[in-house]
Amino acid sequence: MAAVADQARRRIERNLHDGVQQQLVALILEVGDAEANIPSEMPELAQSLSTVKQGLTGVLDDLRDISRGLHPAILSEIGLQPALNGLVRRSPVPVELNAHLDGRLPEPAEVAAYYIVSESLTNAAKHAHASRVHIDVAVRDGWLHLSVADDGAGGADPARGSGLVGLTDRVDAMG
Repeated sequence: MAAVADQARRRIERNLHDGVQQQLVALILEVGDAEANIPSEMPELAQSLSTVKQGLTGVLDDLRDISRGLHPAILSEIGLQPALNGLVRRSPVPVELNAHLDGRLPEPAEVAAYYIVSESLTNAAKHAHASRVHIDVAVRDGWLHLSVADDGAGGADPARGSGLVGLTDRVDAMG
């Protein structure tokens, strides 16, 4: 079940990247060209096009964020460690990441680890109000070991939301 959902997320991410995102980039470039060709005696029109271009850029940025949340291309392309580095950079809570990964892991393990860390960082910021997160990732004796800890309020309860249940399902699906 988790593998099917991951494939669907990857397909949606690819469609967003190859379709909608590219169309938005083309529109932003066209508006920029139009803006550059406006005569100086038409400042209101120049301002209007600038506002449209900023709005399109904001939509593109939002779409990229959504797309990354579906299935990060970096995970498929170059692996878990760079994908985790990206999560850490975007985290609103400071994160100490200790990752000791040599090479690639099986794709289901990388995907599961990525989403566990992603959900954990979201929970640390949104629910636990943590001021710091510590993540350890390593492969030992053929097993992926992942630990995420924060200094937040605690009290996570799987009965109060689907995030923790989804993470448990991912791990259970991998055996």
